Amino acid sequence: MTFLRTNPRTKTPTGTRTAARLRLAALVALPVLTLSVACGGGDDGTDAAKKSDAIADVPSTPAAGATKKADKPSAPTAGRSAFYDAQLKYVRCMRAKGGYKEFPDPTLSGYLDWDKVNEIGSRPGRNEGIKGGRNGACVTELRAAMAAEPERDQQKAYESMLAHAKCMRDNGVSRFTNPTMSGGNAMPGGDPDPASPVLDSNSPAYKKAREACRSKLLDGLDGMQ
Repeated sequence: MTFLRTNPRTKTPTGTRTAARLRLAALVALPVLTLSVACGGGDDGTDAAKKSDAIADVPSTPAAGATKKADKPSAPTAGRSAFYDAQLKYVRCMRAKGGYKEFPDPTLSGYLDWDKVNEIGSRPGRNEGIKGGRNGACVTELRAAMAAEPERDQQKAYESMLAHAKCMRDNGVSRFTNPTMSGGNAMPGGDPDPASPVLDSNSPAYKKAREACRSKLLDGLDGMQ
């Protein structure tokens, strides 16, 4: 996977928040922030991958005689709006105090664009503090964004990551592992040994497979495996 997955993952989640939030919470609790994207092992090749498409809000059909306002997309829910606002505050902190002036804006859904974040962190001397800011300058904002993240359907998250893992293997990354379920939470797959990575995420073959399989991951899961 990417450089973010240099530390082993926590094996037993205890909350109902998403697996990504649990790993980030463990990360920011460390005295010195390090990159951590954990990978769960899996049965590489025996599980049947289930296709899962991203869930989109479908506007209801307007009743006869309805005004044009009914044709406009509905406003985002309060929870998702709060998530976006919190994430935006974190991004602005990372630019102003965290040492990353080029830190990317969140997507409209509120999630970070992990491809861009990973690319920034992969540059020489840019790894330290890519999450939480240098010297923990933006840890408070990071935790607030984590707390505001909407709850995720863990079964759908698992199915999405499983489909992605199978796609990665089908596209030449044969050692890409399946996700697992632990404590009711979906734990990502990827490199079979995060502590000593065996997958070269910078290789042309890996990047090609990742691009081919990008659509398999639900919104917000792209930074997990």
